[in-house]
Amino acid sequence: MVAFDHPMFVGPIPGTGFPARQIARFVEGGADALLLNLGMMRHVAAAASRENLPGIIARLDWTTALGTASLSSASAFRSCLVAHPEDAMRAGADAVITFLVIGSGDAEFEKSEIQRTARVSRECERLGMPLIVESVTRGPNVENPRDPEWLMLHTRIAAELGADLIKTEYSGDPKSMRTVVDACPIPILVLGGSRSGSDQDVLKVVRGVVQSGAAGVFFGRNVFQAKNIPGLLQRIHAELSRPGRKV
Repeated sequence: MVAFDHPMFVGPIPGTGFPARQIARFVEGGADALLLNLGMMRHVAAAASRENLPGIIARLDWTTALGTASLSSASAFRSCLVAHPEDAMRAGADAVITFLVIGSGDAEFEKSEIQRTARVSRECERLGMPLIVESVTRGPNVENPRDPEWLMLHTRIAAELGADLIKTEYSGDPKSMRTVVDACPIPILVLGGSRSGSDQDVLKVVRGVVQSGAAGVFFGRNVFQAKNIPGLLQRIHAELSRPGRKV
């Protein structure tokens, strides 16, 4: 899956210009699904036919947790819904996604995160809309957000709240990530974070994800900042479907 929702949180970073053209490249590469903000979904129709249309996942919320707030003070954390599952369904989305941020040190913020995720989950159940929860750890006292203990905590919370799929970070190696996958009763998709440096570095991460037993990858900058987007997506697909993968 390709995450292309970054501009709402960090602005027009490299690789997010000319969205219709970029979406066409994702489609050409055979992306299984695209994560978009509702305002960008209009560009999909111009980039894909009915025959090669990828799944569309709509982002429902906004948060400060992806910026410098996560490194400063707990009181700087804020999140809010910008749409509801019903809005996403009207726009043609196949699934929706919302954040779940744990570890801020702000009890009221984390209470609101739990309540918001639970409310979205109940709305999705009513509509029959699949829910992906992007669960992460951020906060001034979080030394390593990829620590398996943190990953096991928030992914399990998301599952208990009713998520159908999880999008979360990679612990860094297949063995420790396997403990996270085994502790979560629903499929985990691994996010990519910042651009790894080269396509070979990206593929190395994919191989580790496959070995961990995770269900797949949910890459953003590692895809849309690549020189050859369709080619990289095809190579990622090949890694994910390699015979003898451990699951």
